[in-house]
Order: sequence, then C-alpha cells, then structure tokens
Amino acid sequence: MSVSVRFLPDDVTIEAEVGEPILLVAERAGVFIATGCLMGSCHACEVDIENGPTVCSCITAVPAGYEQLTINLYSDTNW
Repeated sequence: MSVSVRFLPDDVTIEAEVGEPILLVAERAGVFIATGCLMGSCHACEVDIENGPTVCSCITAVPAGYEQLTINLYSDTNW
C-alpha cells in the first residue's frame, strides 16, 4: 500500500510503501535527517509524526492506516 509522505519544513512530498523505513524515504526525497547511532538510542534522528508520536526515523517504518502522512523534522545544531 502506498502512502503520500510530506516532510516539513521542507514541504517535500514523496510516495512510500507501508513498512519502508522513514529515514530511507527521506533520503529518496532528498530530505536530510541527521543521524547518530542508527539504532534509536541517541535520538539524533527524531521526527514528529503529525497527530502522532515522536519517533526515531532510523528504526521506524511508514505506518499503515494513512493515505497521507506529514512528518515534521527537527533542527538540532548539535548534530
């Protein structure tokens, strides 16, 4: 199943498959998400799913149940 994923504040939208890692979807879209450990421990890659939780994009997949998913990126100058 395909989901339209919109990344803010870049305002970039791309089609993704349910179960596809959010970090890889962002890379395909040309959207930069800072990373650290790539295991979800350091929280460098945290993103906010609109009307949902804050998640680590390196270990979180595009969830089922959405036709459109908006993801808000954080900007942390430490990473």
